[in-house]
Amino acid sequence: MAMLMSNKAVNRGKNKQASSTSRSLIVPVLAIAGWLTTILPNPAIAASYSNDYSVCAGRLLSVGVTAQGASQGCAAALRPRDLAACVVKIKKETQIAATDALYSCGKARRPEELATCVVGVSLSTKEEANPAVLDYCGRSLLPVRFGQCVVGLRSQIDFPPAQALDTCISASDSIVGASSSSAPPIIIPGGSSPSTDTIPFPTQPTIPTQPIVPTQPGTN
Repeated sequence: MAMLMSNKAVNRGKNKQASSTSRSLIVPVLAIAGWLTTILPNPAIAASYSNDYSVCAGRLLSVGVTAQGASQGCAAALRPRDLAACVVKIKKETQIAATDALYSCGKARRPEELATCVVGVSLSTKEEANPAVLDYCGRSLLPVRFGQCVVGLRSQIDFPPAQALDTCISASDSIVGASSSSAPPIIIPGGSSPSTDTIPFPTQPTIPTQPIVPTQPGTN
């Protein structure tokens, strides 16, 4: 009987010790879990920030742009998605480096139109004028039209690439200059030229004079 009671006491002691040990282990685990929750990003919050800048950075990194270049380019872009689309299109469809494309796409007012111009001209010139194509397409205020000019002329005329680029950029500049000139002069119909004889001159208003009232004798 005494032996049985002793065994029960030993078992109760072991149970208490195990319970206290499990509690001592649970507390640090809960503390670590809470700490990880504070430092790790919430998936819902991270998903809400999957915006244009995130897409831009991811696409630039995928074509070999450095992390610093991608961060600076996307942060400075007015339309980050368009910037990334411009760089990716040029990198994949020409032999131009992504870093060079990023510089030109970042300066363009319409990055996607710049990419269309660069790709079209590069294919037409068989990549012979790649270093200059970015500059010419970037200089043109109408890059799509400029690219069509180069490709169209070279399809019918045996133009060296440099000559085609110079010819089309000069024409593009003259068209833009003409469209942005001042308003056209006023055209006066024939037979109705202005003449000083037909222009009435303003007359001075006549000031009425007051009648002179004769003075009565003896009033002075």
